[in-house]
Amino acid sequence: MLAATLVFIVLLCAGVFFRVPYAEMSPGPTVNTLGSADGEPVLQISGRPTYPTTGHLNMTTVRVTGADYRMNLFEAVYGWLTHDNVVVPHETLYPDGKTEEESTQENAEEFSQSQESAKVAALRELDIPVASRVVVAAVVKGAPAEDVLHAGDVIRAVDGTAVEEPGDVADLVVEREPGEKVVFTIVPADEAEAAEKARREPRTTEQVTVTTEAAEDDGRAVVGIQAGTDHTFPFTIDIHLADVGGPSAGLMFALGIVDKLTPGDLTGGEFVAGTGTIDEAGEVGPIGGIEMKLVGARNAGAEYFLTPSANCATAASDTPEGLTLVKVDTIEDATGALERIREGDTAELPACTTG
Repeated sequence: MLAATLVFIVLLCAGVFFRVPYAEMSPGPTVNTLGSADGEPVLQISGRPTYPTTGHLNMTTVRVTGADYRMNLFEAVYGWLTHDNVVVPHETLYPDGKTEEESTQENAEEFSQSQESAKVAALRELDIPVASRVVVAAVVKGAPAEDVLHAGDVIRAVDGTAVEEPGDVADLVVEREPGEKVVFTIVPADEAEAAEKARREPRTTEQVTVTTEAAEDDGRAVVGIQAGTDHTFPFTIDIHLADVGGPSAGLMFALGIVDKLTPGDLTGGEFVAGTGTIDEAGEVGPIGGIEMKLVGARNAGAEYFLTPSANCATAASDTPEGLTLVKVDTIEDATGALERIREGDTAELPACTTG
């Protein structure tokens, strides 16, 4: 008895104090993109007529343990035995030794980009024109462009040649030899922002000169900026949702915008949840933590779940009872599926399979 008690105490202490290199994922909250969060509408549209909506178009989330948190052995075993949670290697959630702060910042940037892409995809789905422009997305610290070009500057031309896509900027810069000068025709970020808010054309452009340097990897001429695309919308669309990160809400934001901007009811009053990244062309991409999102959606009351096709096999292998998976590849697929749900024609819904 004494020996058994001592062994038990040793095992108990080991379970409590022995840390293992794992992290845990669990179902997070779901939010109706047609509704409110923290007393404020998730989607706020001004400058264009909107229409009443019913039902749910819920985006879904996953809770994860922090980067600095180290599970003990008991927590890991409990997580493995609990159906609704998933225990994964720590490096799966925080690769390359990322800190929690770095991960949070990256997630915030992805979330912001997903909102921008959702707006563009939704408006293009409705055949509403969206103007785009090439901008300075980031400036490398210590690079020749630092303090000369700034994030948000609109790039009109490089060495007098107009640019239409972000890739045009690099193509024109590398035509120079390292050490040569490149002239950028820009609209400064503050003027571009003021013009967008006032719904007018920018009043001023500037020409700034940057001396190129050799890239460390291949010696080509660079100035140390990352070019990107910014959009000018014909009216204001604001997305208000705090404490959420990552790109996986893009599809549901886009569908919420479409619903608010079109007469009628996209869901027919049904409870639909879903997930998926979305790009500006309306293509839906895969996400992580699909198992957790299915559980969270069903717990919230969802009956249908819009599922990126690349996640279908995993989702179909363990679907919560009462939840119907709907496979989607594009925003057009999603709106078509919602039409079938609205009309009660659910037998024709594209299904997820394990194959």
